[in-house]
Amino acid sequence: MSTSTPPRLPGNTRLLELCDQLWTAVVAGDEYSATEVVLRALDDGVDPESVLLDVIAAVQGKVGEEWAANRISVAREHAATAINERAVAALALHPTARRTPCRGRITVACVDGEWHALPARLVAEVLKLRGWQVDYLGAQVPVPHLISHLHVTKADAVALSSSIATRLPTAHAAITACQAVGVPVLVGGAAFGPDGRYAQLLGADAWAPDARAAADKLAEGPVPRPQVDHQQTDDLPHLADQEYTMVARAGASLVRSVLLALEDAFPAMRTYDNVQRERTAEDLAHIVEFLATALYLGDENLFTWFITWTAQILVARGVPAQSLPPALDLFARELKDFPRATRTLQRGIEALTTDHSTTAGTPA
Repeated sequence: MSTSTPPRLPGNTRLLELCDQLWTAVVAGDEYSATEVVLRALDDGVDPESVLLDVIAAVQGKVGEEWAANRISVAREHAATAINERAVAALALHPTARRTPCRGRITVACVDGEWHALPARLVAEVLKLRGWQVDYLGAQVPVPHLISHLHVTKADAVALSSSIATRLPTAHAAITACQAVGVPVLVGGAAFGPDGRYAQLLGADAWAPDARAAADKLAEGPVPRPQVDHQQTDDLPHLADQEYTMVARAGASLVRSVLLALEDAFPAMRTYDNVQRERTAEDLAHIVEFLATALYLGDENLFTWFITWTAQILVARGVPAQSLPPALDLFARELKDFPRATRTLQRGIEALTTDHSTTAGTPA
């Protein structure tokens, strides 16, 4: 599929046309045309919330799909995201998008370490359109700064966003800290799972799958104030075995050990140049991060999802996915004294050997 192909999305003809026009501008790197598409739609009477969620957000979703399929580079993905962010900013300043706050006050922020800010920005703008006073704090907000802000603003609730599952331990700390000062927390983003399973596990007061659902949830009535005696470790008793802590702390040394041993376990690596070795080290670091997160959550399925997704990404880039099982086996040897970690790694190996989509295009 060409990168000029627009998102194929349900909706009326006008919205589909707008998606087509915005997609064309975004993949061309033309921010002026992109903002013109958005502003012209607003001038023509298209609902601002629909432009945000059915056009801009839809096109951004397509950007992610094209990156995953290796049809656009990381640089083009970043440029496209920046253009969509400018389109959101242009919409927010349009007269048809201005609302006088008539409800409560909401703080919207990304979890510390989370750089994917556009989903949170969409939530913030939709809430403004629905009449909320919104403090949008943006990407990567450290917990102490978030709590200081809440003390000053007396927000009715916090909306926390996270797209990457490896940020969930930090999200847990943020949820607990907000609740400790009496502020309820609504969470959202891909990190919390398609059904919000990790939101419940980590004790969030509410979860929403997208910006529209978040606004609807808040419109139902105030989120109940949390109990201040909430204890983080009570929610996750499996953390008592210290496996998460040990794996997370040993991440760098684990990557070094496995990278050195991988050349013998996967001989094709002997022909790698420096750039390929750096990419391999990055992939190994991501494996450790997701392994640690799976241990934190007590969910092996998170790791198996990640490892099969990684294999598919490698295949899309013409990289042999057969390097993954040997790498997981080496990690298991390094972590032989950690039963949950070794079991999770074995599950990953089993998932790779049964997922035929990860072997397509790899050498025999």
